[in-house]
Amino acid sequence: MLLNKYKITTIVLALFVAGIALQGCHRTENADDQKDEKFQVTDSLLNSLLIDTVKEASALSQINLTGSIAPDESKMVKIFPMVSGVAQNIHVQLGDVVSKGQTLAVMRSSEMAGFTKDYISSEADVRSTKRAFESTQDLYKSGLASQKDFEQAQSDYQKAVAESKRAGAVININQSNSQGYLIKSPISGFVIEKNLTDNTQVRADNSQNLFTIADLSDVYVLINIYESDIASVQIGDPVKITTLSYPDKIFEGKIDKIYDMLDPDNKIVKARVKIFNPGNKLKPGMFANVTIKAKSGETLPVINTRALIFDNDKNYVIVVDGKAHVRIQEVDIAKRVEDRAYIRTGVKPGDRIVASRQVYLFESLKD
Repeated sequence: MLLNKYKITTIVLALFVAGIALQGCHRTENADDQKDEKFQVTDSLLNSLLIDTVKEASALSQINLTGSIAPDESKMVKIFPMVSGVAQNIHVQLGDVVSKGQTLAVMRSSEMAGFTKDYISSEADVRSTKRAFESTQDLYKSGLASQKDFEQAQSDYQKAVAESKRAGAVININQSNSQGYLIKSPISGFVIEKNLTDNTQVRADNSQNLFTIADLSDVYVLINIYESDIASVQIGDPVKITTLSYPDKIFEGKIDKIYDMLDPDNKIVKARVKIFNPGNKLKPGMFANVTIKAKSGETLPVINTRALIFDNDKNYVIVVDGKAHVRIQEVDIAKRVEDRAYIRTGVKPGDRIVASRQVYLFESLKD
């Protein structure tokens, strides 16, 4: 009897264990089915995703340098004294905006008085010699004057006209009024240099300019390229510039000139970038931070950084293989430049990668 009870108990336990095993198998199968459903990428889901194509490009390297703002030399004028005298009535200060033809200062000048006298005298000579020439011409036609007298009168008149033109040109160059010699601005722009004050004695042979006027609608950025970076920078490389005064404002341009001279003290070469200067915000002498996108000479696959997934110190992308089939692919990034990533290994040009909701797909695929 006890033996029969033991057999019955054993059979019940065996059936119970088998039932649990079958239930576990059933749950495992259900889990596998759910997992398969989770990994399945339908055509409609794939069509809703943003897909990028891996391209091939010459890799760029980002070089950070410094520089300074300088005026455009083709739009800058240095004003030197044309006559000697004493300065008075300085009408402008450093940094002022001036227009073309505006009077900057006035000088009392004895030389200018001499120029005026010469011009008035030359005009009088023209009138006098003209009357003599016309009179001699009439006498010559009547046979009462010799050809020599006629030619002499004609020569005197021509010399007087030439002297009058010379004196007039001097007056036009050295403009004056009742107050004295006028120093005027030949262009519109800013006063970026001023070396003149009231009662300054000025000499015409002075090598120092009185004013410098610059049109700052365009300016140059002079970049300091260190010796180690010279080979990486070329004419035409795009440049982005920021200043301490406007840290959030980015000015863009391209290198249009690289100077051949190396500064022996600082071991730098200057490069030049012409920048459009709206509102004349950039002023000569300002410090500039410069970022150059230089070509490294290496050709690599390039993708937009939006497609990257960073997980456990590694970078991944989701590659689309065929219709409705995706997979995780680890990539080795050679370098990043703004929104572009250059890939050393992992993908090749022409590969299609997911560029939206890729993190969701990554988490689903890696489980």
